[in-house]
Amino acid sequence: MAPTLPEELVLGAAVAATAAYAVANAALRPKSQLFGRTLIAGNNPNEVALTYDDGPNDAATGELLEVLARHNARATFFMIGRFVRQRPGIVREVQAAGHLIGNHTETHPWLAWQSEKVIREELRACNEALEDALGAPVHYFRPPHGARRPAVMRLARELGLTTVQWNVMGSDWEPIGVDGIVSRVEMGLASIQGRGVGANILLHDGYDRALGADRSSTVKATAVLLERFAREGRRVVTVDAWR
Repeated sequence: MAPTLPEELVLGAAVAATAAYAVANAALRPKSQLFGRTLIAGNNPNEVALTYDDGPNDAATGELLEVLARHNARATFFMIGRFVRQRPGIVREVQAAGHLIGNHTETHPWLAWQSEKVIREELRACNEALEDALGAPVHYFRPPHGARRPAVMRLARELGLTTVQWNVMGSDWEPIGVDGIVSRVEMGLASIQGRGVGANILLHDGYDRALGADRSSTVKATAVLLERFAREGRRVVTVDAWR
């Protein structure tokens, strides 16, 4: 007969595994509040925020601004510092159109696994790039991939940044086309229906690896969604409306 482990060791291993799962879940689950308050949405289910990550991107951001302008809608753009430095003019166009701009780090790493030194520099450098382009401070931050840990939250606060996540995903980084993006958003909206919260929709106007990404499906899906929101009487807001 194989030897059995003492009950205390089995129980201890189970507790450790459960704790590890809880920490990993909190690090990656967008709606988790375990590591500190994260801004997701307000309490008005008729409010929706369109948020775009990984820009600025000269292949899509300008077209997206045109779609938003046609629908008199304001959005939130979380930008990568190294692209901001290359395309400051686009950043200023986004600002001039009345949209909210936030920090999406300098190079888009998984912050939950980085040292405090790297985390601070990623946030600081992106802040610097944005503030140089805008002539004004930024106050909102979205961690790449939603990944964070207590040090990420603390360092963001020290730099005057409110951490923002999401509760609806368009999955537009996948090759699913306009209909696929709209369908994913609709599924996300259905999942939060009845919970008494607004919708914070994650989309992308850029790509973290390089400028020039084709986000035409996202641009077209945005037009479809804005038409739907108008029919439903939803109010499109920027995330600062929920702070």
